[in-house]
Amino acid sequence: MKFNIKLSSLIVHSFTWFVNLANDRVYHIIKYITCKYKTMRIFLDSGDPDETRKTLSVMTLDGQTTNPSLIAKNPEIAEKILSGEKLTETDLLKRYQKIVQEISNLIPNGSISIEVYADENSTAQELLEQAKIMNTWIPNAQIKLPIIKSGVEAAILCLTNNIKVNMTLCFSEEQAAIIDLATKGCKKGDVFISPFIGRLEDKGLAGVDLISNIKARYLSSDSQVEILAASIRTVTHLHAVKQANADIATVPFAVLTHPDTTEAKTTAVLTPIVPTQIDPGKDWRSLNIYHTQTKEGLDKFIADWKKIFE
Repeated sequence: MKFNIKLSSLIVHSFTWFVNLANDRVYHIIKYITCKYKTMRIFLDSGDPDETRKTLSVMTLDGQTTNPSLIAKNPEIAEKILSGEKLTETDLLKRYQKIVQEISNLIPNGSISIEVYADENSTAQELLEQAKIMNTWIPNAQIKLPIIKSGVEAAILCLTNNIKVNMTLCFSEEQAAIIDLATKGCKKGDVFISPFIGRLEDKGLAGVDLISNIKARYLSSDSQVEILAASIRTVTHLHAVKQANADIATVPFAVLTHPDTTEAKTTAVLTPIVPTQIDPGKDWRSLNIYHTQTKEGLDKFIADWKKIFE
């Protein structure tokens, strides 16, 4: 009997030691990330406030980004999707509001990105009306708009209404030039642009090159638009976008909390993205805003939204 008690005690102590060791390792990895990238702000890319809490228990966050796909993955909403239950659009927006309010309370001094529902038929006025409503949800909102013509027009209207924006689904330097030209005169912090480096790599392109090219362009034009590197999948990505002088990186929970398990096992040979020559004196409307991957990303967000509401 004594032997069994001692054995049970040994098993419990051993398990506790391994858990503490694992937690300690994660803690030190995250502390390393925080210290190493302190000149680049770190956002959490998540629609789950519980992930925000867990991340904040081991590091500070400068903000958080959300989008329809991330909201669809929120455990409460994901459970409803799995059960076949559908929400009304009004109910979905109420739940989205509740989620970002919870996140805002956890990161009161950070920027919280909230994404509008947009498709290719959305007008600038429709996007503006959504932005106005979402901007009232929390005091630190940054409204996400897609880089499509109506999205850029809506961004201009948002800025005149003192609404900060995050221009998302950026896949080309020309799109970045459009955002710079369209928002000239904005203050630093009013406009983010989000290049998706991981998705560019899916197409065999060196996504980090796009960050470098945009940064060089913005420095030469004295742009106040800040680069928010998105679609970060590994710590290698995080290091690379820091080297490319991104202002902010938005990072999934798994990369921040389990960086070793998310690291790519193989390194693909990626095609470099060369800088694009664009006349800085052109009107933004004369430039090519279309990119296939922007459309693909928008279609995915639409599909994820429609999984949730009727």
